[in-house]
Order: sequence, then structure tokens, then C-alpha cells
Amino acid sequence: MTPDFRLEPADLLALPGGEFLMGQEDGRDEERPVHRVRVAPFRVCRFQVTNAEYDAFRLATGREASPWRERREFGYPGQPVVAVSWHDAEAYCRWLSERFGTRIRLPYEAEWEYAARGGLEQCLYPWGNTPVFERADYAGRWRNGPEPVGTSAPNGFGLYDVCENVHEWCGDWYDPSWYAASPAENPRGPETGARKASRGGSWRHHIKIARCAARSSIPPEFCYADYGFRVAAD
Repeated sequence: MTPDFRLEPADLLALPGGEFLMGQEDGRDEERPVHRVRVAPFRVCRFQVTNAEYDAFRLATGREASPWRERREFGYPGQPVVAVSWHDAEAYCRWLSERFGTRIRLPYEAEWEYAARGGLEQCLYPWGNTPVFERADYAGRWRNGPEPVGTSAPNGFGLYDVCENVHEWCGDWYDPSWYAASPAENPRGPETGARKASRGGSWRHHIKIARCAARSSIPPEFCYADYGFRVAAD
């Protein structure tokens, strides 16, 4: 039986766009220099893509399940899907575009960071600068895998699990020195590369919640148990 497909167009939050300072001056080398960026209005999903949502896609298209789908720690329908490649995430976006009648895509790095900050300027985390260990229930979460989506407090824009739970694929190719050459208007990353950008924290890291400015990347064909995604639209 096909699982219920929970994602609705209303889950794509309309963000106004605008200017913000991207990066962190006292962060890692690839987060510098801090630079002012303007992003156009766009939409981004409140939640990371769940197992139930991805199941609907793969059953409709004959795509294989994630190798972690049947593991008890990762198999709850409301948990984020994990161990899907960037190519898998792109295919899901194309399929969802047909269902919704509008182009669905992965967020770009600049859009992702703008959305993660939730309107706060240069704060470390979506909620401000309070250390992650003081976050409610921090010690009891992410024991053996990701939590069901939407079970932590949203940020100022209404996004859930941003900077935590699973790393999220982005649309850009990754370049650690890109910020030195990045355009100020709607930056999209370099034209080519060997690794795709990703953002956010991971259930299996020692520190489970990432800073808003933290960058990561892996080759687009890789499938890791702490990599998922959320969708966006123009």
C-alpha cells in the first residue's frame, strides 16, 4: 500500500528574501570572508523530506529504497529519509515538480543560510547565541538516529530542524574559497565541481547542532546515514 503523502504546497513557506551577512568571521576558513548577500524571494519547506514522502516517490517511479530504510532506528515514516544521494534528491524534486505544477528544487547555500538564520543577523544558531547544550532536551535526542521531523522548536521563519537532525543537500557545487569571489546577488556557487554543498548538523556528530554559517560537502553520488534534504522553490 502506498504511504500517505504528507507534504502539501502550504508547507513551502514563502520567504521575502533580502540582504544578510553570510559566513562567520571567527568560523572555519571556508566561512570567510563574511560578505553581504541579497537573495530574491523564494519558498522553502518547513520540514526535511520524510521517509513517507520519499516512499511515495520511489514507489511511483520504481526507484530503490534507501539502504537504511528498513532499519528500526531509521524506518519511522515521520523521520527524515537518509542515505540518499544528491542525484536521488534531484530526482525527487523533479517528480514533486510534476505533482505540484511548479519547479521544486534544492535550496542554494545562500538561501539555506538566510532561511536558517530566521531573521537574526550574525547569530551562531537559529535561536541566537545560547550554546547548543542548553537547548531543551538536547541530551536526550539523537541517541541512535534522527528524530521525527518537526519535533523541535521552529526558528523565526517557521523552519523545523534547521541546523540539526541530518545534513541537507544544497543545489550548489562546493568550493571552499567561493566566498572570496561570490557575487552579491543571488549567489549560486561555481559552475562545476567534484562535491556538492550541504548544510546543517547531524545526529551522529559529537556536537549535534551546527552553526548557521557552517559549510560541508561530499561527492553527489555518496549516500550517508546522516544525509537528507529539504526542498525549495522560486
